[in-house]
Amino acid sequence: MTSLADEARLVLDNFADRTTSIFQPTLRLGVTGLSRAGKTVFITALVHNLLAGGRLPLFKAQANGRILGADLGEQPDDAVPRFQYEDHIRRIVEERVWPESTRAISELRLTIAFESASAFRRMMPGGRLTIDIVDYPGEWLLDLPLIDKDFATFSAEALERARLPSRQREAGPFLAKLETVDLEAPADEVTARDLSVLFADYLKACRADAAALSTLPPGRFLMPGDLDGSPALTFAPLPVEKGKSYPKGSMAAHLARRYEAYKTVVVKPFFRNHFARLDRQILLVDVLQAINAGPEAVADLETALTDILACFRPGRSTWLGSFLTRRIDRILVCATKADHLHRESHRRLEAIVRRIVDDAVARAKFSGARTDVLAMAAVRATREATVSDGGEDLPVIVGTPASGETIGERMFDGRSETAVFPGDLPEDPRRLFDPAGGGEPGSLRFVRFRPPVLQQSAEGLTLSLPHIRLDRALEFLLGDRLQ
Repeated sequence: MTSLADEARLVLDNFADRTTSIFQPTLRLGVTGLSRAGKTVFITALVHNLLAGGRLPLFKAQANGRILGADLGEQPDDAVPRFQYEDHIRRIVEERVWPESTRAISELRLTIAFESASAFRRMMPGGRLTIDIVDYPGEWLLDLPLIDKDFATFSAEALERARLPSRQREAGPFLAKLETVDLEAPADEVTARDLSVLFADYLKACRADAAALSTLPPGRFLMPGDLDGSPALTFAPLPVEKGKSYPKGSMAAHLARRYEAYKTVVVKPFFRNHFARLDRQILLVDVLQAINAGPEAVADLETALTDILACFRPGRSTWLGSFLTRRIDRILVCATKADHLHRESHRRLEAIVRRIVDDAVARAKFSGARTDVLAMAAVRATREATVSDGGEDLPVIVGTPASGETIGERMFDGRSETAVFPGDLPEDPRRLFDPAGGGEPGSLRFVRFRPPVLQQSAEGLTLSLPHIRLDRALEFLLGDRLQ
């Protein structure tokens, strides 16, 4: 995935990080996931519960009273934007709206003061663990597999996907324009721009709720940021022949060069400066959106997550070896928005995620990394109840659907609470990949709910944000470092 020069720079960066960690123990936690999986909400809830001493019974250091306090520190990297925790928590708590999705990389430094679990070590001054949380758009993850692919391979895979029955309608305008392109004709900037715009429009249409597809590289076409309109983003896949040499200055050669520039300017710096420096990783997955869209979306999510997990550097290093090579020693894969289901379906939701990432997680375990799968809601927006329907008791969830959400012919106004029976997930995850087996689109009812109104204790104190298994996630990701 990287050249010798890239590896040398990684060693130097890692050595600098590890040297600093001798005097100030630091853990770099990557928070990743595809679009709208809940990365911003997860980080906000994690920080809020640690700062406010939230209800985290399965996070042992907190439950045992060994967390002495937590505070936010100075931004660790002056060249990277700070994760705006204060803005996000205000929107969730005061305005009861979800924060905007991640649009660029950001970081936040959180320091936890704790007392050791060892009676002997408790006689010494308490410890401190600094956690550098790295948040970046899920779309950027889709670029990492491109590092090892040439333009012909990228083009062949992209065009094969574009011609799938599930994508033909969205890809139609791009494929029609492609038919008019002469690969060996002199490069034409107007044609190159038109192709890139139509290709980007096709990718964005595939990401919409109706299709909910996930394998949509290049990621920056979905979220270009300050590179919008740059030559590095002005390319598209072409039906080039692998191994064939096209004339210099031709359309094929022109776009192939820009594809390589995209990898050099965008993908490799992201991998080298951020992704390859992580110690632990949480991968958030919005499985419910894919389930709502049907078997094609579920299968496509499996492909995307397998590609993503294959890019991680899992394993364990010796203390001395960690100065030269950094490995991710724990990977947690979380199915988010578990509060959209009754707890009776949470076990099935975890089983579905295990089925989707099974092969990739198996590879990570083989490399020595600890992995786990969890159904979680970093912020719980609903509560559970039971309603009677025709003499049958149905498990439902109760919450305030966001304005504009619909179930059948009913559209919600964003103010009224309602009880929703989301349906049952199948006992056998394989059914979700088969339309004949109950995986047809729309067979389950999932809507987006507004954040909850915070409850108060008997003493009138406002409680922290409610959650589902955030404490289990924290124990897996941080628990061993707070001993």
